[in-house]
Amino acid sequence: MTTVASAGALSLPISLCKSSKFNSKKGIIGGFRVFAVVGEEGGLVAKKSVLGTIFDVEDPRSKVPQCKGKFLDANQALEVARFDIQYCDWRARQDVLTIMHLHEKVVEVLNPLAREIKSIGTLKTELAGLQEELAQAHTQVHISEARVETALDKLAYMEELVNDRLLQDRNTAEANLLSPSPSTSSTSLDAVNKKLTGKTLSVSGPVQPYHPRLKNFWYPVAFSTDLKDDTMIPLECFEEPWVVFRGKDGKPGCVQNTCAHRACPLDLGSVNEGRIQCPYHGWEYSTDGKCEKMPSTRLVNVKIKSLPCFEQEGLIWIWPGNDPPAATLPSLQPPSGFCVHAEIVMELPVEHGLLLDNLLDLAHAPFTHTSTFAKGWAVPSLVKFLTPASGLQGYWDPYPIDMEFRPPCMVLSTIGISKPGKLEGQSAKQCATHLHQLHVCLPSSRQKTRLLYRMSLDFAPVLKHIPFMQYLWRHFAEQVLNEDLRLVLGQQERMINGANIWNRPVVYDKLGVRYRLWRDAVEQGEKQLPFSK
Repeated sequence: MTTVASAGALSLPISLCKSSKFNSKKGIIGGFRVFAVVGEEGGLVAKKSVLGTIFDVEDPRSKVPQCKGKFLDANQALEVARFDIQYCDWRARQDVLTIMHLHEKVVEVLNPLAREIKSIGTLKTELAGLQEELAQAHTQVHISEARVETALDKLAYMEELVNDRLLQDRNTAEANLLSPSPSTSSTSLDAVNKKLTGKTLSVSGPVQPYHPRLKNFWYPVAFSTDLKDDTMIPLECFEEPWVVFRGKDGKPGCVQNTCAHRACPLDLGSVNEGRIQCPYHGWEYSTDGKCEKMPSTRLVNVKIKSLPCFEQEGLIWIWPGNDPPAATLPSLQPPSGFCVHAEIVMELPVEHGLLLDNLLDLAHAPFTHTSTFAKGWAVPSLVKFLTPASGLQGYWDPYPIDMEFRPPCMVLSTIGISKPGKLEGQSAKQCATHLHQLHVCLPSSRQKTRLLYRMSLDFAPVLKHIPFMQYLWRHFAEQVLNEDLRLVLGQQERMINGANIWNRPVVYDKLGVRYRLWRDAVEQGEKQLPFSK
């Protein structure tokens, strides 16, 4: 009721209902004096009121164009939709006036002076009748809201049709300008086609084996704080099992998690003096994969596969590709002034590209994360992700969040906040306090991702020293991820069965689309990757 009355006062199209047939006297409702009479057909007609500009609106039905059985072009359809919205607006005003008069009659029935001359039975009968009329009026309001929703859906569909037509016209114009000629190569035409991201993205079918070119990057696989001198971390990367541990010099190493003797998993053993020992027969391997000890037999030259491994900024990195490792590692440090509060590792049963698609999308938050960080977020009329022409980073509008995809599998975001779960300001720079997040989506296998999550704050440093705070952060992170997982797992199931999960990209999908184009370019071996700085 509050929504309907407010919307009516703001001249918004909200509802549709049949006018109630009753006579009304003047009265005061909520401080407004309203005079109205009822026409012969039962329609309410405003007579004199300080709210006359709200309720004195002409019935638009006589002006609606007659288009039954006709094929409409975009302009004609838009005109019909405009009259539909006008009609919803007119009916909304009638609904509001109807309910106002019913409440006024309730006040009259309960008037102390009226109670002196009316019996209790008469009062009960009148109130029961008014209660029934109010129930009918509120039912009609809900019907009206459904009608408005249908009208808005029609408008959204028309907008989609118009955008498709404009895109088609633009593509035709570009194709005409770049039509094949003796001086035009097929490479330039391919470059034009790749710009039509909304029409060429296809991610469907069973997940194919990862292309070897996708392996030629430094990948973060663990946090330094989790790798003690006498511990090891088993993990999968690109369908292969590995184990990370520290050598005698304290530096990390990564070797194949399979003993050369009888293929026993090495992570079932232990780390002794910087060597990992197989639990089956005690063979010991150093961080470069060389077997340095073979109890109960003669030592022979045996070596298992190892990967380049490096430690930087609190992360353990590996290079799983066959190309020579890049000379530098990307920096994943939080901005200056931030303090790391939590580092969490999870194994998730989804393909890492699907998880990246989800992390690079914020428009889903008011619908998906309604019980965690986005609780109470309003749903904006338009969500955009604003990016530079040649970058994989940008900021959300209207959310105060900066976000970046950092190849090959990292997402960094800085969120302006005022209270837990609340947004403040129109951009992150306008906010006084911030939350910084790092998500690393390591491709463990075709349907499994190793997620590394780091959370940093530029306020409340005392939280870092509260006992068991790490468990609280993990609980919250798991809650947020579980809200996403049920959706992403459903996507994965549909994708495996042939559905295209990038069927209709829209404006707020920009960063996810750019990630997919970047990944396609890597797998196709392009020398110049798209959106590079």
